[in-house]
Amino acid sequence: MKVLLIGDIVGNIGVKKVKEVLPKIKKEKNIDFIIANAENSAEGMGITANIYKDLVALGINVITMGNHTWGKKDIFNIIENKNLIRPANYPKGVLGNGYGIYECNNKKIAVIDLIGRVDMNVLSENPFIVVDEIIEKIKSNVDIIIVEFHAEATAEKIAMSYFLDGKVNLVYGTHTHVQTADERITQNGMAYITDVGMTGPSKSVIGMDVDASIKRFLTSLPERYKVSDDKNTFMDCAIVEFDDENCRAKEITRIKL
Repeated sequence: MKVLLIGDIVGNIGVKKVKEVLPKIKKEKNIDFIIANAENSAEGMGITANIYKDLVALGINVITMGNHTWGKKDIFNIIENKNLIRPANYPKGVLGNGYGIYECNNKKIAVIDLIGRVDMNVLSENPFIVVDEIIEKIKSNVDIIIVEFHAEATAEKIAMSYFLDGKVNLVYGTHTHVQTADERITQNGMAYITDVGMTGPSKSVIGMDVDASIKRFLTSLPERYKVSDDKNTFMDCAIVEFDDENCRAKEITRIKL
C-alpha cells in the first residue's frame, strides 16, 4: 500500500497546483491513499466548503487542519465531515473530529491529527497524552495508524517520533512549510519525516508575499500577510509504502513537483 502525504496547501494557487499534478502522480506512483493538510488553503488561513469539495473530488481521502482550523467561518458547515479532521488535542467539547478510521485495500487506516504546544499560540491539551489515549482506544480495531503532528518546533516533532515508535506506523510533521531531509524507517517499521513541506508559490516566504513579510521583520508593524501571487508553484509531498502483509513501513520518499 502506498500513502501520499501532501504538504500544507497555501491559497487558491496551492489548490490549483494540487489539481494540476495530483491525478498524474496518483496514477504514475500507484497511490492508494492520500492525506493533505489544507488549513492554509483559503487565502492562507482556513478552508472553505468549496475548497473542501474540490479536494475531495480529486480523490484526497483525508484533509487535515491545524492552528488555522477556524480561519474561515465556512468551516462550521463541514467540520463534522468524517474525512476532515482537526487537531485531536484541542480542548474537549470542540466541534469536529481529531481522528478518523478509513478503509483502503481491505485495511483499516486510522489518521490522527495533533497540534504542537511549543511556539504555536494555541490553547491545547498535551499532544503526547492525548495521542496515547487515542491509540489505546483504537489499536485493536485498525491495521495502520498514521499521526500528523502540526507543530513549529522540530524538537517536539522528533520527540513525538520516538515516543510513538513501535505504537504507530507513520509519524510526519506539517506547519513549517519547509520540507526536511530527515526521512527514515525505524527498526520497528515506523516511517518518519519532520515536515513534508508545502504546496504553493515558489517566490514567497513560506507561501506569503515576500515584500509584506520583509516589512514585518523590518518594522515590527502588523503588516497584513497575503498569499504570494507568484505563478511558479510547487507541491512538496512524501510517499510512504507499507508492506501489505504486516503493515510495516518499507520506504518513505520525499518528492517536490
